[in-house]
Amino acid sequence: MMRENGTILAIDQGTTNTKVLLIDGQGRVVAQSSRPVAQWYPQPSWVEQDADHLWQSVCQAIDACLASVDAPRPEAIAITNQRESVVMWDRKSGRPLAPVIGWQCRRTADFCTHLREQGLASFIAERTGLTLDPLFSASKMRWLLDHLENGQQRAASGEICLGTVDSWLLWNLTGGRVHACDFTNAARTQVFDIRTLEWSDDLLSVFGIPRAALPDAHPSKARFGSSVALGHLPAGVPIMSMIGDSHAALFGQAGFVPGSVKATYGTGSSLMTPTREMVVSKCGLSTTIAWALDREHVTYALEGNISVTGAAVQWLGEFLGTKEPTVEIARLADQVESAEGLYLVPAFVGLGAPHWNDAARGLICGMTHGSTAAHLARAALEAIAYQIRDVFDIMETEAQTELKVLLADGGASQNPTLMQFQADIIGHPVLQNTSADVSALGAAYLAGLTTGYWQTLDEITQLSRQQNIFEPHMSASCREALYAGWQTAIARALL
Repeated sequence: MMRENGTILAIDQGTTNTKVLLIDGQGRVVAQSSRPVAQWYPQPSWVEQDADHLWQSVCQAIDACLASVDAPRPEAIAITNQRESVVMWDRKSGRPLAPVIGWQCRRTADFCTHLREQGLASFIAERTGLTLDPLFSASKMRWLLDHLENGQQRAASGEICLGTVDSWLLWNLTGGRVHACDFTNAARTQVFDIRTLEWSDDLLSVFGIPRAALPDAHPSKARFGSSVALGHLPAGVPIMSMIGDSHAALFGQAGFVPGSVKATYGTGSSLMTPTREMVVSKCGLSTTIAWALDREHVTYALEGNISVTGAAVQWLGEFLGTKEPTVEIARLADQVESAEGLYLVPAFVGLGAPHWNDAARGLICGMTHGSTAAHLARAALEAIAYQIRDVFDIMETEAQTELKVLLADGGASQNPTLMQFQADIIGHPVLQNTSADVSALGAAYLAGLTTGYWQTLDEITQLSRQQNIFEPHMSASCREALYAGWQTAIARALL
């Protein structure tokens, strides 16, 4: 039975903002707060953030959320986070030793190419399920150690902590007592064996990363530690779940069974579908851990990671000098019925799944004298949907399960024009979750299972969700003609 009283504090530390929610036993949001976080780009294809700023955004959002409502202290804390980004800090002082290297950063492309030339790509993929690519954390960790004086020696002696964002938040929430992460975040590093559920000595050797610097890895549903007092957050609140944001979104959508597939529309996008067993992709998708309720109950998934989707809309708005980039691009796009043959390929940092090509660069093609800013805005929106289809089609084939409905979440999913075009271009209904907080809810559901708010996944499935459905209306011939044009544009970007 579901518990009526009490709340779970869910922290969602994302690429561009941090959100904190209080969620009750019915899965309802009682209070919430958010804070923006900044990124910067010191060189082309480099992306960095400030670790202290990330943590302060969490502290401020927690304090504002708890101060906004008269409620008992939370019974548990849940954490979900941007994945693959890497933090390095001093174990004794807890101070960051370098900027956070963001998940979008491509600075380690040459290093990954070197490993590929050594014939290590298949070796890494067999153990991690991941394509050898700068997106993932291990090459970023290697870069940080190489660019810190005595970095390798200090890491090997245990003076340095390396971790993904979940481990950085946990370290601070527990006052430096716990250095740990969960299996979903560990699975994105390329040094974690997703079959044995352990850090792999062989993979650590390939990347030259000392085990002493890494966090302990636990199932997503576990007691990770307890909070220290932080403003309105009292000491002693147990931290009962940690999970990467894309995985949390699938859990928040109650996509528990094979055949479920969700797309998260954010800065980039992720499609994920749970599988009956571990499936090794042959066509550019990632095999990953969707979540782990314990070491014996691990759900695997296929995932396609798209580097630039919503970020392309933001870029275009800034390029055109608009004051509210995403809002005004959406307005422009609604002024026309189609892009009129115009395509924008947002390969600003190369292309991710299913292409995995670092050399690809963005392009605009199909322009005529009749092309306008509105057509370009429409093309930016449509590029999101085309990239989703690129992955959706392959995912259905490799999962060997019919994907009947696409579950949609994330900021850009709230755009009805995009959702209708998405349904049209994949030829399947799109079920839009109208909540902007699906990842936070997914993390809270996991913590609720740990604390006994909910006893089973069926109870979580039955929780109320506000959703809209978009049915495809486009003819098959029109759909395939448009998609053929997109494939031509992609081919040009890959030249």
